[in-house]
Amino acid sequence: MSRLNVFVVEDSETIRQNLIATLEELAPVDVVGFADDAEGAIARLANDPAPCDLAIIDVLLRRGSGVDVLKALQGRQGSPRCVVLTNYATTLIRDHCLALGADRVFDKSAEVEHLLDYCESLAQGRGPAPAVS
Repeated sequence: MSRLNVFVVEDSETIRQNLIATLEELAPVDVVGFADDAEGAIARLANDPAPCDLAIIDVLLRRGSGVDVLKALQGRQGSPRCVVLTNYATTLIRDHCLALGADRVFDKSAEVEHLLDYCESLAQGRGPAPAVS
């Protein structure tokens, strides 16, 4: 099984550190960088080639939003796969992020295990894990 290079976009240092530790311990993932605002994330993720296979993006950031990041990457050649990990995984937010190109939207409080399964599926080359309703 290959390992995924992951970039994390999360403004809370505590959440970011815990997420990185969880990902690297429980999934075939190497975290290759992070940003805590939209501008920094876009600057790193819009490079060609992208610095990662997967970007995990929070919606609410210190400056800007994860929606800004998705919009900047939408349709861009060489962009990584993107998923959203947020505390605000309402139907409206989910639909909006999916329309902007996110593969999945995960709730931070209830769906981290689904995120880990998704990462494992990608690393095994099976494509994304099926969406969970």
